[in-house]
Amino acid sequence: MTEELHEVRLSVNGAVHVVRVPARRLLSDALRHDLGLTGTHVGCEHGVCGACTVLIDGRPVRSCLVFTVSAVDTEITTVEGLTEPDGSLGPVQQAFKECHGLQCGFCTPGFLTTITAGLRDNPTPTRDEAREMVAGNLCRCTGYQNIVKSVERAAALVEEGRQGPSRNPAREAGSR
Repeated sequence: MTEELHEVRLSVNGAVHVVRVPARRLLSDALRHDLGLTGTHVGCEHGVCGACTVLIDGRPVRSCLVFTVSAVDTEITTVEGLTEPDGSLGPVQQAFKECHGLQCGFCTPGFLTTITAGLRDNPTPTRDEAREMVAGNLCRCTGYQNIVKSVERAAALVEEGRQGPSRNPAREAGSR
């Protein structure tokens, strides 16, 4: 006997997708297997590790705990959706690159989405608040030091973005 399929419209990274899935299909599986968005990683499959974290209506959610059919009428943002409109790295991604906030990279998508939401709620976290922001995601490689540095750097990049392009007086003086 075949399982009944449900046609579901998902808004992911600003684009609408229609998928036919069984009622019990997890959002993490639909993103990876049905939509080909493999940036969302599946680790523990119990909602503990955070590797599968995506943003649903701007809030971090473990996609391995959400049925795809329950994500209708929401806006889903995966790690692929964190880039700038021109395709360049978003501020959290750039900070991870600059501060070496990843090693094997498996946990990185969950950290990037979690931090993106965290900085929206608290754009100027203290070091302790940055640690708390990432406490729900597990990383086996880095000991979190560079991840916390990445949070702090991302906050600075976001602030610089709000203020417009930063001026570099030394560069301006040298170009005269």
